[in-house]
Amino acid sequence: MPVRINGQTYYRTAEACRMAGISKNTFLRWIREGTFADVELRDRRGWRLFSNDALDGLKAEVHKIHRNHIAQHQTIFR
Repeated sequence: MPVRINGQTYYRTAEACRMAGISKNTFLRWIREGTFADVELRDRRGWRLFSNDALDGLKAEVHKIHRNHIAQHQTIFR
């Protein structure tokens, strides 16, 4: 469930990952590997909060990685 803070909507990690079409484990691995920069905002418990812009960035990264994966796969089977 989204969180509203000062009129802005934020999403927690599991929800943002679900909306982007990846698992939470994949997202956390990408942070460790440096594939995706960690979000800056966290709640009082330390949980990540994704703004709409951060969520759009995550979705764009997922799309880019999937597109590259498909291109590599097509190259192998040509």
